[in-house]
This record gives sequence, C-alpha cells and structure tokens, in this order.
Amino acid sequence: MKKSKIFVACDSSNISKIREIISKTQNSKIKIGYKFGLEFLNSRRGRPFLSKLKNKIIFADLKIHDIPNTCVSTVKAIKDLKINYLTIHISSGLEALKATKKVSGKIKLIGVTMLTSLDTKSLKEIGFSKDVRKLVLHQAKLANKAKLDAIVCSAQEVKIVKKVFKKEIITPGIRFGSKSHDQKRVLTPKQAYKNGSDWLVMGRPITKGNIKKNIQNLIDHLSQ
Repeated sequence: MKKSKIFVACDSSNISKIREIISKTQNSKIKIGYKFGLEFLNSRRGRPFLSKLKNKIIFADLKIHDIPNTCVSTVKAIKDLKINYLTIHISSGLEALKATKKVSGKIKLIGVTMLTSLDTKSLKEIGFSKDVRKLVLHQAKLANKAKLDAIVCSAQEVKIVKKVFKKEIITPGIRFGSKSHDQKRVLTPKQAYKNGSDWLVMGRPITKGNIKKNIQNLIDHLSQ
C-alpha cells in the first residue's frame, strides 16, 4: 500500500518547538514533509534554522502574490534554502505564474487557489461573484496553463480540480472531528484521501498536545 503523505505545518517561531515537532513526527508509516509559513520564515532565527535543515521535505508556504518581476526575484532570493515546494497565489495572474515557473528550477511551484478560511459568503464580501467551487475550478485551469507542479485547494474541491489538473494536489483544512478552528472548508484525512488528495497539510491536530500520540491517532484513523 502506498504511504500516506502529510505536510506538518510548523506554525511557530519557537525553534525548540520546531525541533520537537520534527523529532516527534518521525515514523515509518507515513511520509512526512514540513511546511514553514510566513510566521517562521519571517522570524529572526527561522531562515538560519531552515538553511541548516538536512534530508527533510521542505515546503515554504510564502504564498507569493505580487507583480511578475517581484515573484521571480523572490524565488531567486530563497534558492539557497534548498526547499522542495513553494506556494504562489494563482490570483497573481498567468504572466506571474509562467515567469516564476521559468526560474523555479528544482523547486516545485504550488498554485494556491482560494484560502480554506474563505467560503462563498466571504468571497462575495471581497467582491467575487462566482461561488467558491467555480472560482477554484477556474484557477485550476490557469495553474494547468502555467504548467505549475502542484495545487493547494480544499479537500472538498479535489474532485473538480482533478478534472483539469493532473499533477499533485495538496489539501489543508484537515481535521479529525468537528473542530474547524479558523478554517471553513474542512474534511477528515480519510475523506480527503478518498477524494484524491496527494498530500494533506495538518497543523494543530498534530502539533498541539502530545505529538507522538497525535501521529499514532492519524495512523489509526487512516488504517480503519
């Protein structure tokens, strides 16, 4: 059986906490990568720590969202970190996506669709007229056109995204139960894999409390 793949969200700027997360999530049953977001990458000790991290799958969740030239410059500026995955907002536009993909080299460029903290009501407040599923489908087509390596979307949209995007699909907003915290579009790990997710992103359900126990709970949940 193929190993389940999880990106553990290291949402902290505390280096001791990050070290604990990395050491306590090591296991042979699940393939683990580590996602570092804006909080960690902008912290004083974050970048030096990451530059020394060896033999780990690293996901830099920078969510680049800017004009093409700035997107390209950002990728060039972080190449020394030897990261494996990097996010860019699909809403940066086709030109920015293509230009960034051109310079990304071995880094897998991930297109971010609509954040999982947003639902159709939130999108209307921002000014979007399409509902969330139509918008995500539209963005997936754009990511495909730009030849991106992966897409981030809610597990609820994986099935529709797979119709137009055939590469890796990464899904945040994963919860074991009904606690959704600040996420709106959530599913359980099992449901997400059933829908066709390649990688799940899990933060608090793994990193809060007893990390080893949480990892075991996840392994048990997936084997049921």
